[in-house]
Amino acid sequence: MTMEAVVPGLWASPPDGLPFDSSLSVRSFLLQRNDGNLLLYRGDAVVAVEQHQVDELGGISRQYLNHRHEASPSSDRISNVYGAPLLVHRDEAEAVAKTAVLGALFLQRHELDGDFEVIPTPGHTAGATAYLWDSDAHRVLFTGDTIYFRDDQWSAAVLGSSDRESYLRSLELIRALDFDVLVPWVATEGGPYYAIVDEAERRRRIDAILMRLERGGEH
Repeated sequence: MTMEAVVPGLWASPPDGLPFDSSLSVRSFLLQRNDGNLLLYRGDAVVAVEQHQVDELGGISRQYLNHRHEASPSSDRISNVYGAPLLVHRDEAEAVAKTAVLGALFLQRHELDGDFEVIPTPGHTAGATAYLWDSDAHRVLFTGDTIYFRDDQWSAAVLGSSDRESYLRSLELIRALDFDVLVPWVATEGGPYYAIVDEAERRRRIDAILMRLERGGEH
């Protein structure tokens, strides 16, 4: 199995199915950077990738999860092979630590190396976090489940345990960010798993989510 190029410097793992919904699949993503490659989202599919390809891309220096539902023992395997610590928001730590060894925690919005921004977006879970990467060629936003792709629609994932008011505030924050590529964790099986968008389209699609949630919807 091999990773495929999405946009320059961004590589996607093969899809992995969601056990509780066979219509959806997930991927992890490798960000190729001069200051050390990052792996985003659950790493199950990456451990099945031919290791020489990951090595040729520069390995992995850190792993970041969007939220607790991505926790997997695969993070420990990646840490052992590449010396790549696992980073999560402090509010996800207790849940993630039941499955994987934590390397470090964060709490507030901050930047890494001037090109990668960590942006807490609570709502889906308390410590859900988006990541914004400036690759020079694109500004790529990783939203985990906070915004995901169901068929041709950008969707939210409001669970019984989610905080709807926090979710709405986080969507407003995301709406104001400057990005031209959206990369969620989850997408419909066989469908697009990333989107290249302009400002007008991203605002229109996020406005549609906000309207549905304000009316009491869950997506």
